[in-house]
Order: sequence, then structure tokens, then C-alpha cells
Amino acid sequence: MDTASLLWGLLFSSIGFGYFLYGKKQSSAVPLLCGLSLMIFPYFMTSNLLLVVIGSLLSATPYFIRL
Repeated sequence: MDTASLLWGLLFSSIGFGYFLYGKKQSSAVPLLCGLSLMIFPYFMTSNLLLVVIGSLLSATPYFIRL
């Protein structure tokens, strides 16, 4: 692990924690699942580019998909 991946992981995990809390409080599945995914997926990424791309897509998903 290098510094960049640690910082990107911290950023996306923080966003995921916020989505998770929002989804739990509002009983909304999309933010809840995106939040869980954002908190877990940085552990499995080896490339910083993939980390940023997937994290950005997961962060934007609750904005565009509202159920």
C-alpha cells in the first residue's frame, strides 16, 4: 500500500459511512448498499486508478438512482 491508496480509501470510506448512515435513517436501499460498498471495496483494490474510478461511480450512484 502506498500513501495515495490509503488517502483515497479514507476518502471513499468516509463518503460511504455518510451514505450508510443516511440510508439506514431514511430506510433507503440504494444509499445503504452504496455506503457499504464504498466502505468495503478499497480493501480489494490494487490500482489507484481503479480505486478512483469505482469510488467515483459508487459515490455518484445514489444521486442518479432514487428508488
